[in-house]
Amino acid sequence: MAQRTEVETPTNQPAETSSGNDTHSETHSASPPPEYRRPGFFQANPRARVFLVIAAIVVIVGGIFAWRYFSSYESTDDAEVDGHLQPLSARISGYVLRVNVDDNQFVHKGDVLVEIDPRDYQTALDQDRANLASAEATARSLNINVPVTNVSTTSQISSSQADVEDAQAGIIAALQQRDADQAQLLEAQANNQKAQNDLVRYKQLVDKQEISQQLYDQAVAAAASGNASVAAAKATAAAAEQQVTEARARLAQAEAAYRSSQTGPQQVASTKARALSAEADVKEKQAALEQAELNLQYTKILAPVDGVVSKSVEVGMNVQPGQQLLTIVPLNDVWVTADFKETQLKYMKPGQEAEIKVDANGRTYKGHVDSIAGSSGARLSLLPPENATGNYVKVVQRVPVKIVLDPGQNSDDYLRLGMSVEPKVFVK
Repeated sequence: MAQRTEVETPTNQPAETSSGNDTHSETHSASPPPEYRRPGFFQANPRARVFLVIAAIVVIVGGIFAWRYFSSYESTDDAEVDGHLQPLSARISGYVLRVNVDDNQFVHKGDVLVEIDPRDYQTALDQDRANLASAEATARSLNINVPVTNVSTTSQISSSQADVEDAQAGIIAALQQRDADQAQLLEAQANNQKAQNDLVRYKQLVDKQEISQQLYDQAVAAAASGNASVAAAKATAAAAEQQVTEARARLAQAEAAYRSSQTGPQQVASTKARALSAEADVKEKQAALEQAELNLQYTKILAPVDGVVSKSVEVGMNVQPGQQLLTIVPLNDVWVTADFKETQLKYMKPGQEAEIKVDANGRTYKGHVDSIAGSSGARLSLLPPENATGNYVKVVQRVPVKIVLDPGQNSDDYLRLGMSVEPKVFVK
């Protein structure tokens, strides 16, 4: 049919004088019949339809995977690196002799950071050692007197029954001893009164800083020694008086000898009591010596952990017990405190894996959820919100979550407390 049309076209116009170009133009300007229209794109390219279907499937599958990925974790930018702060304070008072560290210096456990002048404490230690030696000697002497007193009282009973004259001589000796003991008591009381008066005067002077603390400490020790001397003299005088009473009883009659024999065990018990008192005094002196040794050790402040130091002490300061001198930040024991919205905690629980991106270096650290706080951050604030006023407005709360790093993640100790991080907790 197409061939016939091409033949008829030139024969139907024999009389026209148009040129060959005009004829060609009219032939191409004519509209072709419907059967000559161009087919559709998908009809002409059947592969395009396949590619479009595949692309749609890829987009749908990719969207599903993207949705599953983004719904598999919870993240927040309200998080920071957290850790311990180790404050170090003085346990004794004294003059700071040396500071062996600078700010931001890394120290190891056991390093000597600050040294306090140890001379006063060394002197106190030597004095306590001398006091302990004296107390031990006294205790040994009294322990020896216990069996001696026991034998002596038995012998006195036999002697009182045998000879009254010996009893009279015993009375005279006891009276003389009593007088001597009374004289010693008066002397001890006088010395003690002087020591107490000196202590009062030295107290006034040391408060005005007109004398050294060492002189005042010596006055305190002298006053205490005076009190002890008075107590010992009183005990000795009382013992002498007891001996006089026993001698008079033996002299009065033979039956008194028996009664005096009953006081023998009491004398032994008294001697034992004095021996026990001396042993207690030894223990007291030992405790004082141990305390002096501890005070001497406290003149050197050591680092309890490895970490970075921040100091607030300088050479020449006079520090007091409890005064904070340094702070150590152990960089090998840090974690992340992340404040998640309460709506993000639905599937979160301890043990879930986490990734922490650090703003400072752009690195991503591996970790896991350690625990979830027992209350929201607002409840732990200085002024928690009060919702019982009648104008309650619901606000999404944030709950702190502790995330610890896996071993080896912070091996270079790069993380610092307070650094901003962005954690992701994989909840599915």
